[in-house]
Amino acid sequence: MPSLLSLLFAFVALISPSAVFAGPETSGSDVSGTAQQGLRDALAKRPHSPVIAVIALNDGTETTDFLVPYAVLKRAGIGTVQAVAVEAGEVTLMPALRIVPDTTLAAFDAQHPHGADIVIVPAMHTDDDPRVLRWLQQQAAHGAMIVGICSGARVLSQAGLLNGRRFTGHWYDRGDLRKANPTASYVPNVRYLHDDGVVTTTGVSASIPVSLALVEGIAGRDRALEVARWLGANDWSARHVSAGFELNARRLWTIASNAIAIWRHETLAIPAVDGIDDTSLALTADAWSRTWRTTVVATSTATSGRVRMASGLMLVTTPPVPSAARPLTLAPKRNAMTQFVQSLADIEQRYGPAERDIVSLAMEYVPAPN
Repeated sequence: MPSLLSLLFAFVALISPSAVFAGPETSGSDVSGTAQQGLRDALAKRPHSPVIAVIALNDGTETTDFLVPYAVLKRAGIGTVQAVAVEAGEVTLMPALRIVPDTTLAAFDAQHPHGADIVIVPAMHTDDDPRVLRWLQQQAAHGAMIVGICSGARVLSQAGLLNGRRFTGHWYDRGDLRKANPTASYVPNVRYLHDDGVVTTTGVSASIPVSLALVEGIAGRDRALEVARWLGANDWSARHVSAGFELNARRLWTIASNAIAIWRHETLAIPAVDGIDDTSLALTADAWSRTWRTTVVATSTATSGRVRMASGLMLVTTPPVPSAARPLTLAPKRNAMTQFVQSLADIEQRYGPAERDIVSLAMEYVPAPN
């Protein structure tokens, strides 16, 4: 998610008549219908039991971009899925939560000297970390499919992996990505897009459809349908409507006023126990954090300060502090998408429709067709 400072710069650009976008654009109308099949075809040529690395930068990796693909692919039971951090130690997710990764880049390389089959790249706090860029370039050279989720496309761009390719990305990034990659073609109106071993997606909420598309391409449609029912997702096609995702004066005012009015901020505490669903937790924490009015933390009574999520990944928690935080409880039998949609409704009820709008904008969320 863009910082307050970057949003203020965006406001200046918004009212400036000189803003321009460089680089060609390809119409999405002739691509969206074939994007899902294109990814499926590319995956059909890869191992049916792949080695999949979901990479994380320790000091800042996007919450849903990271947790959803990891949890979905683990749920599907395909291949080897590892959470790979740049270095040892906890990973701070943004805008909320902390986790303990499975391994490090160095340890992964020692275990898999021929590289991964698929590498998933979330948005990162720093998109030009040289260790990440070097590793991605090496993985691409080994033949890995590189999947940039949301603003993970900025990391791929820094690694030179968008050059000469068609790509999509979070609506906020498209101008920067087009200017940085004049030989590439930006494609609107597609949720995800594969081109020559590189996959890019639109905003945060695209993590679910692209993860299901990966499951379908690796393990078949029946497995994807099974995982989709668990998630509560009824569509994972590449269809998307790019129009309407933009900053305007009203949205910028909502964000800026919320960020500045710190006396209105509150802390929300999600009680966490072993087996908590990664996907529901990620989407809920992400949505509430993007109101610019809340800090979301995971709490538990575990003496270790850690609980094991449904995927097997370790979540770092804090002790409950009832007097300092409002509880935000996940319904135990509610699937991830129902939980997310309910979170949007709860945000609107608590803070108003303008807040729900900026959350949907930040996560580039469009309700799936019935």
